[in-house]
Amino acid sequence: MAGFKELKDKGHFPTLFMAFLYFDMSFMVWTMLGPLSTEIAEALAQNGFIITPGQKATLLSLPILSGAILRILLGFLVDKIGPKLTALIAQAIVIGALLLAYFQGQHITYSQLLLVALGLGFAGASFAVALPQAGQWYPPNLQGVVLGVAGAGNIGVVLDFLFAPKIAQFWGWNSVFGFGAVAAIIVWIAYLFLAKDAPKSVYKPRPKKISDYLKLLKDKDTWWFNLFYAVSFGGFVGFAGYMKVYLMNVYQVDMSNFGINFLNEPNVKAVAGYFGALTIFAGAILRPIGGSIADKIGGVKSLYIFFGMVALLALIMALVHLPFYLAIIVLFLIMANLGMANGAVFQLVPQRFDKDIGIMTGIIGCAGGLGGTALIKTLGWSKGAFDGYSAGFLIFAVVVAIAISGISMVKTRWRTTWGVSSGGII
Repeated sequence: MAGFKELKDKGHFPTLFMAFLYFDMSFMVWTMLGPLSTEIAEALAQNGFIITPGQKATLLSLPILSGAILRILLGFLVDKIGPKLTALIAQAIVIGALLLAYFQGQHITYSQLLLVALGLGFAGASFAVALPQAGQWYPPNLQGVVLGVAGAGNIGVVLDFLFAPKIAQFWGWNSVFGFGAVAAIIVWIAYLFLAKDAPKSVYKPRPKKISDYLKLLKDKDTWWFNLFYAVSFGGFVGFAGYMKVYLMNVYQVDMSNFGINFLNEPNVKAVAGYFGALTIFAGAILRPIGGSIADKIGGVKSLYIFFGMVALLALIMALVHLPFYLAIIVLFLIMANLGMANGAVFQLVPQRFDKDIGIMTGIIGCAGGLGGTALIKTLGWSKGAFDGYSAGFLIFAVVVAIAISGISMVKTRWRTTWGVSSGGII
């Protein structure tokens, strides 16, 4: 695609690459509790603490929730002290949380895990840093692909699901946090030397006050974007965080048989990680494709397509008990369309709020995290209340349908107002 070929000729490619790598590392550790949920529950049980479905959902959703709230703070800091320094501070806190989990190990308590989860929220908040840092270097007509490339760092969660269960099997679940800390330190050092804030000749910083946040929150378009991203990114990160729990609860026998008969892998937790990684990979890798498609046909039309597919597929998951293989295919397609929708949303955001991209990334990113928190809690509630997930998928399908209706309500106004002079296709 032409958009990708222009990236090396315009902007600052090392910064774009480091924004991707920083976000990739951050997203990997942000969602680390998900693929280790079973192992952590077993460790707590050995210490006499039996975790309930609700407590497990709380633990898995807390990094998502804290990451959502912290995106506002980091978005504010990006405007005040620049994205590079903000990233270095946030990543240092994340490294501290990883080391806490590693050194506490098998003796960790549920309360300490909640503290670790809060610290990992700073990794989730990296979204409010990586995207503005990359986007500030590039012109409006490349924002979809640029922010898609930077945002594709969420592929880090795939690495979690692929490797975390096997590392935990051989060296203990806390060793995964040790590996994560070492990797985070390496990325921190590389980021220090390679990433650069855009010079004033390319992007002129406009530091914001609290009143500026309040002003943007009064803009109805802010809330529409909040809704759309709460569905797209919230859906992606929510399903990613809960995927292993869902697969273990619903398809444990099928995965065990598959692992023994086809993979020579008797560890069902590892098999769950492999299939979780497969579905999540689709959403992670296709985010820049979604942004590029939106650059070509417009973000509005793209969201119609992506959200429409998600609503249909979520209904299938809610109303039909699918065989294991079909369920994996449907989950794969759900995640693929959610990932592309993420790219489409952020093809539109810089065109509407070009002068406030840092703060708006924080606000909209916060909405995405809140959406993910709500989805995880909804799935946990569904399991606890009905011993199944049909209600959770049905509620999600209804929310997606509401978002589609919202697109219909704003598309004409957007195309005839700010879309006329935005510099891209709406």
